[in-house]
Amino acid sequence: MKKRNVIALAVMGLFAASTAFAASQFIMGTGGTSGTYYPLGGAISQIITDHSGGKVACVAQATGASVENLNLVERGDIDLALTQNDTADYGKRGEMFFKTPLKNVVAICRIYPEHIQVAVNPDSGITSLEEFKGHKLSVGAPASGNEANARQILGEIGLYNGEKYVEFTPHFLSYAETTSNFKDRLIDGFMFTTGAPNSGIQEIVTAQPLRFLDIKGELRDKIIAKYPFFAPAVIEKGTYSGLGHDVETIAVQACLVARRDMTDEEAYAITKAIFENLEALGNAHAKGKSLTLEHALDGMTLDIHPGALKYYKEVGLVK
Repeated sequence: MKKRNVIALAVMGLFAASTAFAASQFIMGTGGTSGTYYPLGGAISQIITDHSGGKVACVAQATGASVENLNLVERGDIDLALTQNDTADYGKRGEMFFKTPLKNVVAICRIYPEHIQVAVNPDSGITSLEEFKGHKLSVGAPASGNEANARQILGEIGLYNGEKYVEFTPHFLSYAETTSNFKDRLIDGFMFTTGAPNSGIQEIVTAQPLRFLDIKGELRDKIIAKYPFFAPAVIEKGTYSGLGHDVETIAVQACLVARRDMTDEEAYAITKAIFENLEALGNAHAKGKSLTLEHALDGMTLDIHPGALKYYKEVGLVK
């Protein structure tokens, strides 16, 4: 095992004594506590711990999500992480938030689609993305996958010029900070890249009305043509209290990645534990129901860990 940083060492104290010496002790990077990654990562970590045949004990760690997670895996500070497929692709290429290509990050599986969810205070009068001009919008935590998507989408309507946001006031807030600021009327709207439903949005709609904005038609087609890791998606009516119609949007994919230098035996045990306990995962977290063997490698541009690949060959997903 590689040496861990201070955060990782602190998290190790959470492992039960019964597993401390019987299994490899792994940390999974997730996201903010108000997002989808944190509880989902906890559910996956528990499945791995309970069903890897004593080979791996895993615990979820709250982080700044995709970009931070990839850097932590690259340095060997954590072992597994949840990340967006688009952000992982930037890391592979050494683009956007990454000065050089990441060498120590490989894929385990695709988990679920992450919807771009754009919503505003109905009192703001905003009915489309173009009408954000002159308003205050949360674009996500700094250097997050969420903020990268905001740049890409808003760039197609002239609100990001390749260097900075223009014609509106950007607020660089986490999901929890966005929820609090929106409820206090400090911002007019927000853009989340996250699974639906999102707990922060659920908190908002229990207290006040919310208007969701579509990303559709020509704008959607332009975005997907330029950034093919996006795909058409729908936030279905009833996903949130008061949402009485489908919302057209786009989505990236949430993925599980690992250290390249993780042993094949460990990666195989992790992959097998996840896919042979999908019902338990779905019962533990709603997004677990979106994870299927059939779509395990959808949207993947990273190398697949040889241990995970061994499992996929065994079950006939890969020849």
